[in-house]
Amino acid sequence: MKTLYFDCFAGASGNMILGGLIALGVDPRRLGEQLKLLNLPDFEIELTDVDKSGIAAVHANVMVPHEHAHRHLHQIEKIINDSALEDSVKQRATAIFARLAEAEARIHGIDVQKVHFHEVGAMDAIIDVVGACIGFEMLGIEKYACSRIHVGSGFAKMAHGKFPVPPPAVAELLRGIPIYSTEIEGELCTPTGAAIIATLAESFGEMPELTVDKIGYGAGTRDYPDFPNVIRMMLGQSENRRSTVASRTLILLETNLDDVTGQTLGYVMEKAFEFGAFDCWFTSIQMKKNRPATMISILCAPENRERLTELLYVETTTLGVRVRELERDCLERKFVKIQTQFGEIDVKIGIFNGRQVNAMPEFDQLKGIAAEKGIPLKLIKDEVLRKLNEQS
Repeated sequence: MKTLYFDCFAGASGNMILGGLIALGVDPRRLGEQLKLLNLPDFEIELTDVDKSGIAAVHANVMVPHEHAHRHLHQIEKIINDSALEDSVKQRATAIFARLAEAEARIHGIDVQKVHFHEVGAMDAIIDVVGACIGFEMLGIEKYACSRIHVGSGFAKMAHGKFPVPPPAVAELLRGIPIYSTEIEGELCTPTGAAIIATLAESFGEMPELTVDKIGYGAGTRDYPDFPNVIRMMLGQSENRRSTVASRTLILLETNLDDVTGQTLGYVMEKAFEFGAFDCWFTSIQMKKNRPATMISILCAPENRERLTELLYVETTTLGVRVRELERDCLERKFVKIQTQFGEIDVKIGIFNGRQVNAMPEFDQLKGIAAEKGIPLKLIKDEVLRKLNEQS
């Protein structure tokens, strides 16, 4: 199983993770093309090879126009969900921001939707998070693990004042995760870095059994004497490396309704996807007194269970929600670019036991070409798959 290990001996931040992914082989040009699908104002990622106490690392500096307004969670989710990015990238990115919002809500004692982000709502943080999710997808990572996290020491100046390290948001995000502090002063772990790792990593502490293929270093901004301010990201195959099926525990939420309108059901499905659901579907059923009804089913990650359960209670008439844990298997995936008479098109390939079992061209690209050239979408898809078979 393709596994990424975050070695956070100098903490973690969004731009450190982004730099580490570039060092691991993520194509900066393709990353930039994908980020432009967010339709954000002009931005640039300046990549620099730097030396941090003798370690060669990549520093990613996201440069954006100056902004005054702060954003709420729903505004960030809209930016991400309205884009043409892959659904897996959208789901991972919105789950990270949802975790950030939940941490802020607990700290301030307010509703999640009333949280307005300061530093993490800025455009550069959105690019850090979404860029990291795009990079994870490009590298085909199936499993995430992390070391204990060095958080730094001293005090950090935040939007609300001066706070001890780790500041409240980071401390909340890292609850239940092993952290430590040394004499190194400063905020080594930022809310963005903490949210990415806390949302994705399945284990923390000692490195799991791993056959390492690549190592990349992402640089932080600060320089310390005799201390490399970098995150080490190790990519390789975990112990069940012969298996090409990744398994993950998911949550299935279900409830039966015989007194809601179609408009309400459609709205609930729309919000479920905005809140990070992997899937949402309706099943026609028959309830007591022979009433026709609808069963709502929502599939989600464990970290999104509470939020999606609240959605069902607040937006429908249900008095109870059934909850089940499920195991979902996923094929190993890789991405290739296929050159056709219509241009270059991305194709996602599913692999089982070392052989290709299915392939799917990027739908939004097919749709755009079909609309631009007035050609049936099916013909473009058939051409892409024919070219793929010729190259196999």
